[in-house]
Amino acid sequence: MIEKITSHTFTGLFKNKSIQNFIFLITIQASNIVITLISMPLLIQSIGVDGFGLVNLSLSVIILANILVGFGYNLSGPREVALLQNDKESLSHVVSNVVFSKVLMALLATIGLIVAVFGLNMFKEYQWILLFSVLLLFSEATLPLWFFQGMEKMKLISIANVFSKLLYLMGIVLFIHAPDSAKWVNFIMGASGLGVNILLLLYIHYMLEIRFYKPKFLQLFASLKDNGLLFLSNIATHISVHGGLIILSFFSVAEVLGMFSLAERISMVLRMFPSMVIHSIYPNTSKLLKDDIRQFVLFLRKAYFGTMITALIISLFTFAMAPFIIELLAKTRLEESVTYLRILAFIPLLACLNIANVVMFLGRDQKELMFRSSWILLLFMLPACLSLTYLFGGMGLCYGLLSTELVVLLICTILNLLKNRDLMNAFWKSKY
Repeated sequence: MIEKITSHTFTGLFKNKSIQNFIFLITIQASNIVITLISMPLLIQSIGVDGFGLVNLSLSVIILANILVGFGYNLSGPREVALLQNDKESLSHVVSNVVFSKVLMALLATIGLIVAVFGLNMFKEYQWILLFSVLLLFSEATLPLWFFQGMEKMKLISIANVFSKLLYLMGIVLFIHAPDSAKWVNFIMGASGLGVNILLLLYIHYMLEIRFYKPKFLQLFASLKDNGLLFLSNIATHISVHGGLIILSFFSVAEVLGMFSLAERISMVLRMFPSMVIHSIYPNTSKLLKDDIRQFVLFLRKAYFGTMITALIISLFTFAMAPFIIELLAKTRLEESVTYLRILAFIPLLACLNIANVVMFLGRDQKELMFRSSWILLLFMLPACLSLTYLFGGMGLCYGLLSTELVVLLICTILNLLKNRDLMNAFWKSKY
């Protein structure tokens, strides 16, 4: 009995690799949030609301391009690495394939953006800001987060992430002082990340004795083919979640973009909450689903309803404190941003409603259902947000984004009823 009790002490928990990895993942996200919150008022004061809006618009384009760079490896990579932890030769080939593939995709994405800017004359208002932002593509390509997740060694990369963000913040303080320096904001972020990532790859090579091979074409092609479904799902999901600012740019001036992007950045930070919950409970729910549906249902219910209560508190708090939050970050009263934030404050709550559906998909490795739901959602989101933004501007876009969260809940629920009715019945109707 004493052994059972002591095995559940805090010391014992922190020695568990899964708990450690979760804590370090939280550290990475928390550092990103803190640096974002610190940098926003600095940037608004230095480059103005207009410049801040264009910088974030460029960042939104880069985030979409990073889907091509990632190509699903951030989901498939950790699994492959975990299976080959003790086989350095095979692990070297996997690491080489992933890194080479992602760098190749970064080059293709960069060429695409250059053609769009100079060949098609797109992104007119922020062309140079966007071109200086392409370094973020190579920062994403060289980020070995997936490797350290698979190796269950997250401490080093969490420290490295904090260090790169501090370098970015220092760069803003030292070099960003006027509106015409807006083009350097994302460049500094990319340079900081790329420099730290190269050091991490050197650590992987020299300290962990992982070799880098020139990958064979057939292996590379097979790897890209296997990740195709995840890649396509990520495209649709990212456009649905992050495409709002790009849509607004078609119909609004830079000042409106700046005020909306301020509110959107806050809501996107809050929207990370349901995603982090899914990533934290997914491994355990997968094991429980394989061994004991009853325990799976009990665990998922506790996590689901606990998350819903927390999300409701977060949304209500953000709604009530919106004027204070906007003034704290912008150092001035922006009533339009306050209005946007009060609407977008409920996006995390609506996103949490879909946690159970997503966990069921992941638990049964139903990639095709994730693919279907993401693309059906995109087919709704684009016309809905375009039309509402055209008619009502930023307010219309806010309501369009809220309706998107409700629609994806409906889509995923229907797909689960069709393909996972046993789990749905157990979750909602049983008396476990």
